[in-house]
Amino acid sequence: MKKLLLTLCSFALIISCSTSRQIEKAVNTGNYDVAMSNAINKLRTNKNTKRKAQFTVMLQEAYHKANQRDLENIKFLKTTNNPENLIKIYDLYVNVDNRQERVKPLLPLYVDGREVSFSMKNYANDIANAIDKASSHMYNNAIALLNSNSNNKLDYRLAYDQLNEIESINPNYKDVRQLTEVAYQKGVDFVLVEMTNDTQKVIPTQLETDLLNFSTYGLNNLWAVYHNNADNKVTYDYKMQVNLREINISPEQVQERQIIKEKEIKDGKKLLLDDQGNKVKDSLGNAIEVDNLKTIRCEYYEFKQFKAAQVTGNVEYYDLNTQQLADAFPVSSEFVFEHIYANANGDRRALENSLLAFLDRRAVPFPTEEQMIYDSGENLKAQIKTIVNSYVMR
Repeated sequence: MKKLLLTLCSFALIISCSTSRQIEKAVNTGNYDVAMSNAINKLRTNKNTKRKAQFTVMLQEAYHKANQRDLENIKFLKTTNNPENLIKIYDLYVNVDNRQERVKPLLPLYVDGREVSFSMKNYANDIANAIDKASSHMYNNAIALLNSNSNNKLDYRLAYDQLNEIESINPNYKDVRQLTEVAYQKGVDFVLVEMTNDTQKVIPTQLETDLLNFSTYGLNNLWAVYHNNADNKVTYDYKMQVNLREINISPEQVQERQIIKEKEIKDGKKLLLDDQGNKVKDSLGNAIEVDNLKTIRCEYYEFKQFKAAQVTGNVEYYDLNTQQLADAFPVSSEFVFEHIYANANGDRRALENSLLAFLDRRAVPFPTEEQMIYDSGENLKAQIKTIVNSYVMR
């Protein structure tokens, strides 16, 4: 028991030293909030014990230096009189206030019987003032962008971002929510999607429906809306043309192979005989028995059914404002049907386990060309999704 307690104490001491070094390193490199988090975690229990004193001292140092840095930054940013810095000032005030709230639950903290001081201040008015000034500035910027006559969608998207920023710090400020929807409608690109089939083969109706049903693609492109049916109320910015150029389908094939397997197995026991054919006995005079080994053989006949389909094409983006091809991407998809079955003649114990599974199978009908083309569509759909999610139109 004494050894166990000594081991546990040693382990706890090692962990404590390791944590204190991490906190010290974080403070020395300016990662004050990281240092605070580590120190707070150590002080959640038994905070005023002697062995926790070092973490209290480190917490005080990190807290003081972090606040000093943020307050000095606020003071400097205010002297610039640059309205673009208003949101930064707000963020810094929030940092200082949050830092106080993280420490408050631990107070009071003591080292050697003396209370450790943490300077506290009510920043509510500073934060409210920063919110008001930042909101007003971003609101005026957004209004100016929305009222510009440039019809530049990037301006509308910037206005959308600024209005969203206002909503995050000052919910329901003026008519921000209505203006956000206006900015989105002005900034979004509407894309009409069409498909052409130049393959001289019939495309399954369901495949065409699936490829053009963009609601199933899980798109993450905020600024592009895809329609596969034209809406007369919408002015489209782009046309996305999915062109299927070629479909190749291989003939139905059945490949055969024969394997002969031999294996030596145990088949009961037999008496051990010497070179003269006499029984070999042990020291007690008993006849010695050994494994009776015999060779078994099996002829294995394997049949592989094979059929493949390949669909190739490209995806083209046309800028409907200039009537020019904006970009093009190749797409190619392949689907392979493969089925293996087998039979055997002889002792199946000679076969490896990997071959035995095929003996329970039988030949199956080959899929039709239509099914092969449709099955290749899943990979085609994945490629189109990648193109749509990664393509930047402007």
